Order: sequence, then structure tokens, then C-alpha cells
Amino acid sequence: MSIVETIIDIPAEHEKNIFGQYDAYIKIIEKTLNVTIVSRNNELKVIGENANVIKAKSVFIQLVELSRRGNTITEQNVNYALSLCFEDKEEAIVKIDDDLICHTINGKPIKPKTLGQKAYVDQIRKKMIVFGVGPAGTGKTYLAMAMAINAFKNDEVGKIILTRPAIEAGEKLGFLPGDLQSKVDPYLRPLYDALYQIMGPEGYLRNTEKGLIEVAPLAYMRGRTLDNAFIILDEAQNTTPAQMKMFLTRIGFGSKVIVTGDLSQKDLPSGTKSGLDEAIQVLGKIDDIGFSYLTSQDVVRHPLVQKIVKAYDAFESKNPNSSAKKKDRMPRKNGFQKVVKVKKDSDK
Repeated sequence: MSIVETIIDIPAEHEKNIFGQYDAYIKIIEKTLNVTIVSRNNELKVIGENANVIKAKSVFIQLVELSRRGNTITEQNVNYALSLCFEDKEEAIVKIDDDLICHTINGKPIKPKTLGQKAYVDQIRKKMIVFGVGPAGTGKTYLAMAMAINAFKNDEVGKIILTRPAIEAGEKLGFLPGDLQSKVDPYLRPLYDALYQIMGPEGYLRNTEKGLIEVAPLAYMRGRTLDNAFIILDEAQNTTPAQMKMFLTRIGFGSKVIVTGDLSQKDLPSGTKSGLDEAIQVLGKIDDIGFSYLTSQDVVRHPLVQKIVKAYDAFESKNPNSSAKKKDRMPRKNGFQKVVKVKKDSDK
């Protein structure tokens, strides 16, 4: 393979943003693409095999464009641009940046950051019911919340309803102090956090007092008909099939529903089937219902989270009897779980 070199002009005002602290982003690109990068006088000299040099140049062009648009370049941006360049889709990262959902209370723009997130947001715009399924850190709940608040501000819906099953993540907390709201608040804290960041505490409290924003455990949904509302069911992997059916049949006219969940993090008792699993099987062929499957490539938290998700996926695929999957494994027949009754000695 012949070694070539190319020169890339980097505007001085964008150097710090694109290079990262102590040139950390340059080092990532060098290591990933096996090239040598020399920075001098607002220019980058990229040296390496021709195909790798072309990829590196394309990545830098996309990062410069992101920086020109006012984005703060993160390690996630760099890693994702690199992953796209191996699929010849690196230009997609700029197209994704065009999709502005709304701004946080501090003026920070909220946008999808990956192709998976972009497809998820597009599904929410087009479909009445959308299932967002994927690992932790893929923005399932946060993007759904942003879409809900945007629809609420634009008078597309009259109310936002946020709900999730009140179930501990493998711990028994016992009796909690306070009134009923105080007891369920710890389970709903992630929803509050997203609301505060996007709408602000004052905006949230003002709309809550008017009954326009409601945060409640899933058990409160029974017997209601929810018209003209944007409804988000979070942590849906912890619902039972009966709970999921109950929730989906609450939907009224003018409503939009987002169901989010992570099939790898179920906290249901051993042997209990997830309502999210069953809903995917039962509703998969209905046109007005969208399904968006996010992967470890769509993780937008700290880059280490993406590595953790990939490591667990690899471990569980090699060790089907691992404790992380064992409690969800039951005999299956025709795609559905079959409950196997074990005879006691007294029954024989």
C-alpha cells in the first residue's frame, strides 16, 4: 500500500473545539484510522494509506461543519463520525444536526445525535403509537420528552402524561415515608429530571398545578380515557402483559403515545413475562404503530457507557445462562413464553 498525505484547512476559531483537550480527538482519529496527523499553522497534514487518509479528511470536514453550526464537539460526535465513515455515511452526521426538536430552559438545542435517534424522532412525528426499544443511554425517554413538550407548546396536545411501573431495580425498599405522592416520586425521578431540564422547575410546577402535566405510576391509568394528550410510558420492560394491554387501551382521540423500554434490564419477578415483549409480538404488523430499535451505536452518554453495553451484549451472547439473562429465560412455543408447571411429589 502506498503512503500518501493531504492537507486540511481548519479555521483557527474552531481548532480547540475540533481537536479536543490536549488534542484528544486527533489521537482518537489517528488510532482508529491508522494515520498520522500533524497540526501546524491552521493546517492538518494527514499521512497514511490512501483509503484511510480519505476517511480522515471526510471526518474532519464533517466536524468543522458541526463546529461552524455552533455545536460543542464531544467524543461521542468523533466516535460516531468515525463509525459512519466505515459505512460511507459520514455526511449523515450533518443532516442529523438539521433536525432541531426544541431548546432546554438554558437555551441548549435538543437534536437527535445518531441515525437511530433520527429514525426514532421521525417515527414519533408520523405514527400515533411508537415503541422505542434500546439499551441505556440511547435517549429513548429524553427525546420522547422533548417531543412531548414541543407538541404541548405548539398546542398540538392539551396535556402531557408521564408514567412508569413502580418497581424496584432488584432491591426491596420496604415502606417509604410520606403521602402517596412522596412514595411514588422516587420511581418517577428520571421523568422529573428530564422535565426540569427542558421546561424548568417553574414551568413544570405551573403546568402541574393546572393539571396540564401529570406524572403518575402506571397503576393510576386504569379506568381512564386519555384524549388530546401526549403520553409516555417509560421502563415498559417492567410491565406485565395485562398492564401493557390496560395502558394501550386507555388511548383516546387526538393522543400520541410513546412506549420506551430496555429489554436487557427487566426487574420483573422470575418467570414473569414482560408486557413489552408480548406487545412487540402482538402489534408488530399494525401499520399505525411504529417500532424503533436503538442499539449500542446510539448511546450518547459517556463513551464508556457504550463500551459497557457492548461488553454485556457480547458476554450474554456467549453465556446464555448468565445471571443477567437467566431470570428472563423460559421455554417458548410459537414465539410466546410457555409457563411450565412443575409437579410436586404430592401431586403424583
